[in-house]
Amino acid sequence: MHLITIYNMFVRDFRKQRKRITLTLIALMWGTISIMLLLAFGEGLHYQLSLNQKGMGSNIGVMWAGQTSIPFKGMGKGRRIHLYKEDPAFLAERIPEIRTIGGEYSRWGVRLKYRDKLLSEHCTGIPPEFEEMRHHIPQAGGRMINQLDMDAKRRVAFIGSQLKERLFEDEDPIGKVVMMNNMPFTIIGVMIEKMQMSNYEGMDEDVIAIPATTFKAIFGDAYLDDIVYKAHDPNQMAVIEKKIFEAMGQRYKFDPADDRALSIWDTVEGQKEMSNMLMGIKVFLGIIGFLTLLIAGVGVANIMYVSIRERTREIGIKMAVGARRAVILWQFLIEAMMITFLGGFFGMAISWALTEGFKKVPIDSDVLEFMGRPTVSPEIGLIVIAILGLMGLFSGLFPALRAASVSPVESLRYE
Repeated sequence: MHLITIYNMFVRDFRKQRKRITLTLIALMWGTISIMLLLAFGEGLHYQLSLNQKGMGSNIGVMWAGQTSIPFKGMGKGRRIHLYKEDPAFLAERIPEIRTIGGEYSRWGVRLKYRDKLLSEHCTGIPPEFEEMRHHIPQAGGRMINQLDMDAKRRVAFIGSQLKERLFEDEDPIGKVVMMNNMPFTIIGVMIEKMQMSNYEGMDEDVIAIPATTFKAIFGDAYLDDIVYKAHDPNQMAVIEKKIFEAMGQRYKFDPADDRALSIWDTVEGQKEMSNMLMGIKVFLGIIGFLTLLIAGVGVANIMYVSIRERTREIGIKMAVGARRAVILWQFLIEAMMITFLGGFFGMAISWALTEGFKKVPIDSDVLEFMGRPTVSPEIGLIVIAILGLMGLFSGLFPALRAASVSPVESLRYE
């Protein structure tokens, strides 16, 4: 049977059952919109939270010194372990899986003065490697701390976006001099605004960072507060952690199995757990949307059963003049698929228009910035099309099988 003939039959049935088919199409559109918007919300949430989680840095580990809890080679437990400025280079030389590594100094309550403003802020001493590792990306017109600043122990500073607002307001801070503990520092850059879900010593947007060598020369700290490293391969984080304990255990005489001698935060593991949780949310939202769409699929099946009952005599005549059962089967199956995809098409179009329109609405909200906006990805489109295809198939298959099993003799008697 030609598709044109099937289409003409579909139009004829639509005219006869206009109200019933229209309601079914509306149900299909609503079900499609529901699953599309729920999946789009889950996709936007997944993307934004994954982005926010990388605000502190991606594929990094943060290490702090601890206290021994296991006696080792005649030395008792309870010894305090310290991190020294030479340790990052020591670890980089012995652990090839580490891509980048750097030590950090930290101090709270540093006095900052610019003109008539006096603030008490958090100051860190960092190496240039933090630009990549910790996403200390400068805004246009400025720069981050570089190796020349380190070698010359320059009094330069790189500040967070919120600290810039508090200290300079609308004024361009690049090249301006601030007094830090009564010492002049030149602002060389401002960090880009970024969402940051996690931190270990305050948010980056509130920090003033200076070269680590300058920090040590001014404040005289004997020990690093922490060491940050980035892996070549995030799947090697566990291997790196084990090698760190072995290397540092040999260097500072503690048992490599002593997990309290050092404390390491593996952010990759946390990102995996978050990704799994967000995937669970997306699946849950998808199931809710699917159940909503399933109700519409039941409506399609009902329409087809009613159509078969009303066209029983027509089916009998076709079969009496030689129509094969396969032709009858395909006729009703294609009709069910047409109803399903027609409702699904309009539902997908409306969903796409809603999500794209929502993206263009200028809503200044911290919640939206943190949670993200609904996003229809190509994957979501393919998933919904596959669900619609299966639903159309099963909604039409059983009524079509029933139509194909009609006895020509009995159907010709049907009134």
